[in-house]
Amino acid sequence: MAKNSYRGSKHAKAAEANHDVDFGCSLKELRSLMELRGPEGLQRVQETYGDVHGLCSRLKTSPVDGLTGNTEDINRRIEEFGKNFIPPKKPKTFLQLVWEALQDVTLIILEVAAIISLGLSFYRPPDAEREHCGKAAGGVEDEGEADAGWIEGAAILLSVCVVVLVTAFNDWSKEKQFRGLQSRIEQEQRFTVVRGGQVIQILVADIIVGDIAQIKYGDLLPADGVLIQGNDLKIDESSLTGESDHVKKTLDKDPMLLSGTHVMEGSGKMVVTAVGVNSQTGIIFTLLGAGDDDDDDDDDEEKARKKKEKEEKKKEKERKKKEKKDKKSKKNEGGERKKGKDGVEMQPLNSDDGAEAEEKKKANLPKKEKSVLQGKLTKLAVQIGKAGLLMSAVTVIILVVLFVVDTFWVQGLPWIKDCTPIYIQFVVKFFIIGVTVLVVAVPEGLPLAVTISLAYSVKKMMKDNNLVRHLDACETMGNATAICSDKTGTLTMNRMTVVQINIADRHYRKVPEPDLIPGKIMDLLITGIGINCAYTTKIMSPEKEGGLPRQVGNKTECALLGLVMDLRRDYQAVRNEYPEEKLYKVYTFNSVRKSMSTIIRKYDGGYRMFSKGASEILLKKCCRVLTGTGEAKAFKPRDRDDMMQQVIEPMASEGLRTICLAYRDFPTSDGEPDWDNETDILTALTCICVVGIEDPVRPEVPDAIKKCQRAGITVRMVTGDNINTARAIASKCGILHPGDDFLCIEGKEFNRRIRNELGEIEQERIDKIWPKLRVLARSSPTDKHTLVKGIIDSTVLEQRQVVAVTGDGTNDGPALKKADVGFAMGIAGTDVAKEASDIILTDDNFSSIVKAVMWGRNVYDSISKFLQFQLTVNVVAVIVAFTGACITQDSPLKAVQMLWVNLIMDTFASLALATEPPTEALLLRKPYGRNKPLISRTMMKNILGHAVYQLTIIFTLLFAGEQIFDIDNGRNAPLHAPPSEHYTIVFNTFVMMQLFNEINARKIHGERNVFEGIFNNMIFCSIVFGTFVIQIVIVQFGGKPFSCVRLSVEQWLWCVFLGFGCLLWGQVISTIPTSRLKFLMTAGHGTQKDDIPEEELEELEDQDEIDHAEMEMRRGQVLWCRGLNRIQTQIRVVNAFRDNMSPYEGLETPESRSSIHNFMTTPDFRIEDSEPQIPLIDDITLEEDSAPTKRNAVPPLAQAAHLTQPEQ
Repeated sequence: MAKNSYRGSKHAKAAEANHDVDFGCSLKELRSLMELRGPEGLQRVQETYGDVHGLCSRLKTSPVDGLTGNTEDINRRIEEFGKNFIPPKKPKTFLQLVWEALQDVTLIILEVAAIISLGLSFYRPPDAEREHCGKAAGGVEDEGEADAGWIEGAAILLSVCVVVLVTAFNDWSKEKQFRGLQSRIEQEQRFTVVRGGQVIQILVADIIVGDIAQIKYGDLLPADGVLIQGNDLKIDESSLTGESDHVKKTLDKDPMLLSGTHVMEGSGKMVVTAVGVNSQTGIIFTLLGAGDDDDDDDDDEEKARKKKEKEEKKKEKERKKKEKKDKKSKKNEGGERKKGKDGVEMQPLNSDDGAEAEEKKKANLPKKEKSVLQGKLTKLAVQIGKAGLLMSAVTVIILVVLFVVDTFWVQGLPWIKDCTPIYIQFVVKFFIIGVTVLVVAVPEGLPLAVTISLAYSVKKMMKDNNLVRHLDACETMGNATAICSDKTGTLTMNRMTVVQINIADRHYRKVPEPDLIPGKIMDLLITGIGINCAYTTKIMSPEKEGGLPRQVGNKTECALLGLVMDLRRDYQAVRNEYPEEKLYKVYTFNSVRKSMSTIIRKYDGGYRMFSKGASEILLKKCCRVLTGTGEAKAFKPRDRDDMMQQVIEPMASEGLRTICLAYRDFPTSDGEPDWDNETDILTALTCICVVGIEDPVRPEVPDAIKKCQRAGITVRMVTGDNINTARAIASKCGILHPGDDFLCIEGKEFNRRIRNELGEIEQERIDKIWPKLRVLARSSPTDKHTLVKGIIDSTVLEQRQVVAVTGDGTNDGPALKKADVGFAMGIAGTDVAKEASDIILTDDNFSSIVKAVMWGRNVYDSISKFLQFQLTVNVVAVIVAFTGACITQDSPLKAVQMLWVNLIMDTFASLALATEPPTEALLLRKPYGRNKPLISRTMMKNILGHAVYQLTIIFTLLFAGEQIFDIDNGRNAPLHAPPSEHYTIVFNTFVMMQLFNEINARKIHGERNVFEGIFNNMIFCSIVFGTFVIQIVIVQFGGKPFSCVRLSVEQWLWCVFLGFGCLLWGQVISTIPTSRLKFLMTAGHGTQKDDIPEEELEELEDQDEIDHAEMEMRRGQVLWCRGLNRIQTQIRVVNAFRDNMSPYEGLETPESRSSIHNFMTTPDFRIEDSEPQIPLIDDITLEEDSAPTKRNAVPPLAQAAHLTQPEQ
């Protein structure tokens, strides 16, 4: 094989010198090559190019040295084969977002009413005197005033425009932020390639066809390629083929590597053959893009595509049948291998099935509730909406009845035909008042507050080294009750050094001088470490002078390479003597083996194997040990026990990780061993030495863990390390305290305790263990997943546990996905772990998790602050409009004024209150838990208390204001009467009270000092000040549209003084102990399981998400709340099923319903059907364009993504 690579490199160099020669294979040829699988692909390579090296020389690259890396060559390759970039889906334009915001039901009603009002205001009854139409219509002396009747309608339309633009702008900036986040995640992805003989890391987007890429365990392949050299390589191709079995990749059976697949084991090198839109993932994404463009494709293309899809579906079915037969008939090993081939080879990659499988992982999420907060909010918003609807309906009815009674009965007027338009005008006016009550009652600012708060937190969390991939993870983190943390790299510094070594019958507590170790042992040690560490692991010179050397690659291996350097030897010389191509076979490290072995061919034709691994596991496989003379002596079980007690346990109890290094010779006389029989190969080893590796605890971790414990969060350590090492580190971190009654157990013991006689896991058994468990050592990835699932499903404690998990390895994927919040390591983490996580810790540090908890709790508190403010305004505005309308037949607060109040209290207040920075005080309380109501009793006390004050002031002004200020009475004004001073004062005082109450709302736990830290939040200060300035402008210069008259300075001072009274009244309220007010109710609970009827619960079990809004809707059947979107979408989907056409066309994306108002009106639609459900195209590309939506945005439709796989 080494010969091959040499030949290839000569070819390549010769070809590179001659730049004018074109490449020996075209883009189309390479694309068709990569669509083949397994043996077929291999056959094509052999027929067309001879072998992989032939392919390399055609691509003018060297398998050993890679591309030269000169710019001219790179540009030619990009021109010929394209860039490694898949263009994302186009974002929505601002106009589309405006259109979506206009879909809000309440706004539509207002627009219609305003237009009718506008039209009618221009109508003049011909000769009939206005007086004939009743008192309310007449009495306007000034004709000019009567002409100004159109202003109100126009003003309402204008304010609707403002609301829509603000909404659209918020949506637009949110989307922009997500895209920025996404591109930041993409920019940080680098990959290792060989260029000009140097191993370098380049951005994934810079990879080009012909690059030689080094692949290793945990990588997500960024491009398609053909394997040049591989060690024990296993790939998870389920993202493309839907087959969950790992596919073994070897040069002689299946060398085809595909982009978007995960390396689950082993390492190797590949030559890149397709990038970007020409790679397999790229082809799928291009298809998706085509499938969800609007109707601008030509019809012919459409038909061709549909035809192609049908053919491919047919092929797919045939393949399934064949596969099932294969599975039944072939039970032996050969059959298995055959099945593996069939399972992959015929998969038509550019079909939608591939596309669907491409996102299979993302779509097949575990059954999750919607984010806790969203569930509570949706439910609350729906309830308030219902109340508002009721109030507004009653208001309209009372106004109409009063008007009819007054005009036709009290005044006893007959119905005059010419007066009809005037009567209609009155009805429209009443209708507008009713709708305005509704607008004020419906808290559409709620979802806006959530969005702003989350988006703001996400932005700030970046600075605290938390890169949030899914928005709701941020808020869930505030409720976290348990954290299951890795040890290495999260709690420790992940900078490992060998500090103790047991070699040649002696134990050294620091690295010995080289001359103390016999030469023979020294050579075995240096060669063993040099060869049996991944060649991607290196020690580089320090970045700053006098700094520590940089460790690149696996940190445990770096420690061993560091040992070689401490012994003043050079590991690179060993690697030059045995380049990676010369290694005969490599058994790479995985979580089952817990060891790594490399086999080389000796010059006499025999083989030598070097092994390294966890000491207690590898020592069991040793039957000899090297002594002080350099010779080997027998190593009996008793010797092993002595070594465990005297060497390994003392090292482990000091928190050192112990690694055993061993070797074995296979003499020529025994013939070629059966390398696939691992158990026979990995026995009869000779132990060279045992080393103790120190990985110091991060200095800031003990303090961070103390904060977590004080905040009511239990920290558990789940590690693959030895139990003594784990216990020692846990004590140093403060997870364990001396004298505590807590459990530290190994994975084996854990499994024994949680399984019954039949080997099945029982929840009751887990429940006996987890509350006391603090350290789980020697655990497998499955153990970690079992533990997380067990804690989440547990019902021992009254509130459901919210679990956060940290992980860095590929094997942590399942646990990260299962957890409520998954943290992946940004530096040490593999791509697979990052893909499964919700938050990436860019500095791999545990103390960043504490910051995430703080931000999460802050989000929750910000929403509560906003609610407290919003509901006070709602209660007051609705009661004032309602009572005022019933008593004076006109709302004291006009439609336009109401819309302004709605704007300040919704949009501005949500901005002001949602951007409060967090304080350390947030970590002094216990987590709220899933069942805590959004509105606590203290908050309810504040809301009702302030409402009482505000209503008293408003009604006093309304009914006695003219006497107090000695002004004209503004009540019972006729239809187009000019605005009055009286009502202007009422409006102004109302707004002033809201402004001061906004300051009160900053505290929700009954604190007295509401000004504390107010200047830390400049956004808050500027918004309150800005609102005040605009209010002055409205009152002084707003005139007719705002129904305002200029006020004198004295009147202004009175308004401000009455507003300031809110702050004083707030102090009075906080003096009343909440415990006395037993009658106060809490509100805003999530839907409890007990509230749901049995039948519905069963239905819900089948769905993958419990949608609280849906629960509410089912019970109330409030039709107005369904919104137009749902009906349209359902009709389209039903038609799609009926016509049996591609159901993807014209469907809107799930995000298209993210408009603020639609938050309430559209719970994700569901089609409950016995047929397999079809994932929406948009859900498939969802992850790509708005990453932060794992939990709450994949509609259940997408979760039927297993529809094309046969049952595994």
